[in-house]
Amino acid sequence: MAKAKKQSVPKGYRQTATVLVDPGGSWGSLIRAGERVRFTDLEGRQAVDFLCYSALDTRDRYNAANTMKMAENLFINPGTVLYGEYATPLMKVTASSCPDHDTIGGCCSVEMNQLRYGRRTHSCRANFLHELSKFGMGEADIVANVNFFMSVPVGPRGRMAIADSPSKAGDFVDVEALEDVVAVISNCPQKYNPACGYNPSPVSVELYAPQRSRARR
Repeated sequence: MAKAKKQSVPKGYRQTATVLVDPGGSWGSLIRAGERVRFTDLEGRQAVDFLCYSALDTRDRYNAANTMKMAENLFINPGTVLYGEYATPLMKVTASSCPDHDTIGGCCSVEMNQLRYGRRTHSCRANFLHELSKFGMGEADIVANVNFFMSVPVGPRGRMAIADSPSKAGDFVDVEALEDVVAVISNCPQKYNPACGYNPSPVSVELYAPQRSRARR
């Protein structure tokens, strides 16, 4: 197992929490405007499925089409704003050591795993349901999601497929809340395609808040 390199705290921020998410696990939290969350792929080649919602109105949830239209790109990179259902800028990717995060592949589910691989297995959809239930949400609130660290190249005539991830041990992505949001992840448990290198592994989640400026005397 390659050892993940410790990344520095974003300038002007202080770390407020760190959570280790086991392979196939999940996480969710309320993130206040101006705070940042960092996802770190500790061993490399591990997909992190992600969704976010306005905390004021969870109907205003991440919208993949709006995000792609405004970015004029299929892939998510530093500077990409994640837009909501009502064209609300919800979050922004401020830094990433891994390029071209996916926004078209969606999440795995028990049903799709059965259809594609002949096996009913644990899934990202189940993880999303688990986390969303903590915030009073459910099936109707799951939409096409971001897949951090997952590679889904698009070829001629629209051909696409999940490919080997370029992420390495210690690769990270930082995302800033542009308003108060609920953010949830599934640390993908997929064993039957390259999304997790056929071997799901842990990720870390770190939360950062802006440093308070000292009052002048």
